Amino acid sequence: MRAVIQRVRSASVVINGGEERSIGPGLLILVGVAVGDTEEDVRLLARKCAEIRIFEDENGKMNRSAPDLGYEALVISNFTLQADTKKGRRPGFERAAKPPLAVEYYQLFVDCIGGYGLAGIKTGEFGADMQVSLINDGPVTIVMDTEEWKRG
Repeated sequence: MRAVIQRVRSASVVINGGEERSIGPGLLILVGVAVGDTEEDVRLLARKCAEIRIFEDENGKMNRSAPDLGYEALVISNFTLQADTKKGRRPGFERAAKPPLAVEYYQLFVDCIGGYGLAGIKTGEFGADMQVSLINDGPVTIVMDTEEWKRG
């Protein structure tokens, strides 16, 4: 399972050209479920995303988490995070989990991350056409990959 976490001043998603969901300062998290991911992977990734200390403290060091500061998170499903780009010019998506597993694990991620003290969780809609806007603060962008953690 992969996540791209961005520290944002604000972020929003427009779903199917209609409804907009937005947050103020906090985290924009793109989540991609892979074939072979487990519930343990989902729970660990959710905890690490919620608790990552990428916000500055009074000394200018990245030592605070979004929950520490009362910030929100916007969580968007994104199967393209599982793209295989080793061969050719067209990415392959065989590693991306398909519904219903991908939907189940995305929802589990959202449910889990909601238990770590964030001020609120907004989401995209799995499988929908979405336009995501953000103001990346820093810029700070972190990639987490549970498969990489397993390899050591």
